[in-house]
Amino acid sequence: METSILKSIFNQFDHKANYICHSELNSGHINDTFIIKTDSNSNYILQRINHTIFKDVPGLVNNKVLISNHIRSKYQNSTKSDLDKTVLSFVKTKDTELYYHLENGNFWNVMIFIDNSITHELVKDEEIAYEGGKLLGDFLNLTSDFDSSMLIDVIPNFHDMPFRFKQYSEAKKNASKERLKEAEKYIYLVAKLKNEMHILQNLKETGEIPLRVTHNDTKISNSLFDKNQKGICMIDTDTVMPGIIHYDFGDAIRTICNTAAEDEKDISKVEFNLQFYKAYEKGFLEKTRSSISDIELKYLPLAAKTMVFIMALRFLTDYLNKDVYYKIKYEEHNLDRAKNQFKLIESMSLKLQF
Repeated sequence: METSILKSIFNQFDHKANYICHSELNSGHINDTFIIKTDSNSNYILQRINHTIFKDVPGLVNNKVLISNHIRSKYQNSTKSDLDKTVLSFVKTKDTELYYHLENGNFWNVMIFIDNSITHELVKDEEIAYEGGKLLGDFLNLTSDFDSSMLIDVIPNFHDMPFRFKQYSEAKKNASKERLKEAEKYIYLVAKLKNEMHILQNLKETGEIPLRVTHNDTKISNSLFDKNQKGICMIDTDTVMPGIIHYDFGDAIRTICNTAAEDEKDISKVEFNLQFYKAYEKGFLEKTRSSISDIELKYLPLAAKTMVFIMALRFLTDYLNKDVYYKIKYEEHNLDRAKNQFKLIESMSLKLQF
């Protein structure tokens, strides 16, 4: 993007700083994100929110500002300067709006950049897993008293199991004979696991597991660390919305504890890393044990299995649909992804008690 345009957008916000230069962050897959260097004591994150993916951007921005302000309210003895180094802080426009909306439809928002921070794309040791667990646990604990009904559903039906099975059933009904044959083993596994994979959904619907504030994108790259590998905070809160804690815990485990890449063809390389699981769970429970119920605790291991299954089901569904959702590099790519996740379920089932 042209510097003059970016600078003009940045200057719509009430940051009282002068633009010096910018660089683009490439870690996200949906939004465009830039670090803005300024002549003030603070640098900033300028982000374009993808309104073709997120249909209610004003609601999305309001969600993450509400949650950030709630977390900040828990540290009443901290100065604003200290909070800006440990909690996401959003900057309003000069018209006191939470976002800037251009005539071309693009929405932009600004956050204060947390200096001297790093992220990790992969977990390479138990200490990072442990710190990551603490960060998610802290986020869920600090927001446990927030009324989640005040938040919009940013992505409706995101982890809804009946919705995912409906998509799968439609795909299976319309799939070619060739693809049905290639996926035969995994179609059988879906049928075999169906009842177990609805347990959390049923507990949610009956109210036995409560709705809470959930992050919904808990891969390790959304955990911010300092240079000493200690956790700072959870970032990328675009998908904050009502949910159950098992979504967040399970998705984190899914991405942290696979010993291979998500699309590794050689599934003999796919194993469940039990040591990383135990380290992440330890950090998570240190922060949440006082705010979660016994039934929520009981089903944490099943949460991991359930979230892996959802991804396996989504990959298999897309394969049967002739690859209309996920980008592929070759014809069997989505099927290989599904095989990978089903192997992870197998390994996980051997190492965890459900």
